[in-house]
Amino acid sequence: MTDHLMKTYARQPIAFTHGDGVWMWSTDGKKYLDGLAGIAVNGLGHNHPKLVKAIAEQAGKLIHTSNLYGIVEQSQLADRLCEISGMDEAFFCNSGAEANEAAIKLAKHYGYKKGIENAKIIVMERAWHGRTLATLAATDSPKAKVGFGELPGGFVRVPYKNFPAIEQAAAENPDIQAVLLEVLQGEGGINVADTEYLQALRKLCTAKGWLLMIDEVQSGIGRTGKWFGYQHAGIEPDVITLAKGLGSGVPIGACLAAGPAAGVFTPGTHGTTFGGGPLVSVAALATIQIMEEEGLLAHAEQMGQLIRAVLSRELAGVAGIKDIRGRGLMVGVELWKPCAELVAIARDKGLIINVTRDNVVRLLPPLVIKKEEAETLAMELAPLIKAFLEQSA
Repeated sequence: MTDHLMKTYARQPIAFTHGDGVWMWSTDGKKYLDGLAGIAVNGLGHNHPKLVKAIAEQAGKLIHTSNLYGIVEQSQLADRLCEISGMDEAFFCNSGAEANEAAIKLAKHYGYKKGIENAKIIVMERAWHGRTLATLAATDSPKAKVGFGELPGGFVRVPYKNFPAIEQAAAENPDIQAVLLEVLQGEGGINVADTEYLQALRKLCTAKGWLLMIDEVQSGIGRTGKWFGYQHAGIEPDVITLAKGLGSGVPIGACLAAGPAAGVFTPGTHGTTFGGGPLVSVAALATIQIMEEEGLLAHAEQMGQLIRAVLSRELAGVAGIKDIRGRGLMVGVELWKPCAELVAIARDKGLIINVTRDNVVRLLPPLVIKKEEAETLAMELAPLIKAFLEQSA
């Protein structure tokens, strides 16, 4: 590896040359089962022929023009996303952090238009919204904030899944104008919000005139078994943010708005140079089309249930297992102790996994994972976890 890269990552000693479906091959020719999908990005797996064809054809026609002009493919993508989400309008950017930055700005401007100079946003404990200064301020990770001084203010943090805490925050902060949360926290340790909590939050936001803003950067585009995680609760948010799985590896983010949040942004209030260009829009359109053609929403739900069932069976009674949880193909195995070592242990056995919040094994395999591959992932991972716990007991 080159020494000229900034040391912003503690990279693993491995690099990949190519992939096919849920499989990847490293530079030394070793084959790996991908249980992470580039952190929930490669929903269609690797080298999907229809996606590759769509991207290649668009690259041969037009890659970039800028948002100074109309972009046909971007408009088509906005239509499709609003169709499957029930939202009214879309802004496109390049990443999840930028999508959340747009949502934060939108909430601030929403309050400004109502005469509130410094609108506040309720955010959650264990939340992760990105690494820009504003999204880092909204994120609950003291480690990630070290060394960056005073971050943008205007956030009121409350415990996740604690509705009385939100009511108390409302009573103490009259300038609150929005709530920003993940319905299924990914970086926070695969924590699922229950339906009653989300429905009560929707009612409260409506009553207060607040925006309900849902970060679907990791949980969106089919990963939970529906297009968006909030759809499991039967609610309709005012703002949702997307990225990761939207372009199947081609960088694209989106901030969708509806109801009172629609129309808040006007020319000059927000913008981007690259966002929603022809190439990335075609990648996202192809992703949605392929997912529909291959029935990947129901498939993700079924494969997630299978993986959790196998892990629950194989790890039943094992000391050190705190919980096995998740929804769709967002699966977490929480241990009673830190387990970062498991990433290297699994890698040596040909499995690509991740550990988050120090003690949660996180699985985010491609949505195209087949039944036998899902069983292999769970069956080969379970004994590694068991041996790790027994060895380090």
